[in-house]
Amino acid sequence: MTVSTRVELPSDAPATRRVHMAAFPGPDEADLVDALRRDPSWLAGLSIVAVDERQLVVGHALLTRLRVGDGAALALAPVAVAPEWQRKGAGKILVRAALDAAEAAGERLVVVLGDPGYYGRFGFTPAFEHGVSGPFPVPEAHFQALPLPAYDGGPRGLCHYPEPFGTL
Repeated sequence: MTVSTRVELPSDAPATRRVHMAAFPGPDEADLVDALRRDPSWLAGLSIVAVDERQLVVGHALLTRLRVGDGAALALAPVAVAPEWQRKGAGKILVRAALDAAEAAGERLVVVLGDPGYYGRFGFTPAFEHGVSGPFPVPEAHFQALPLPAYDGGPRGLCHYPEPFGTL
């Protein structure tokens, strides 16, 4: 069984919600995605789904705009894979496709709050190494940043996530 990726279509929204509901213990992440769709931080071309051979949505990775100091970057969150597809490489394919889409769009920097062992394989390192700090009280190793090829040393500073993230 294989997966492929593509940009999420508006008609995928119910299936994307089902994936988030199945992947997480509650509705918070699914509700976050729905709220971000209505927020100015939404970038339609950076909402990526993984689909199986039947074209059923089995995963979702979202990149939205966030402010870093006086500049802009992207937040990778949330990322979800249907339980039956977890630990089979679908998440890796999905995150890679999202990062490739960000690079193709000329973006400079992506931040993520997550497991350094997992996100480190994509090149994420502690955000403080890039002059970026997070608004959440978490261990430094868990708030990470990935400079993309267009990175020019900025933005730097404190991250300000879009309003819908405040509901988590």
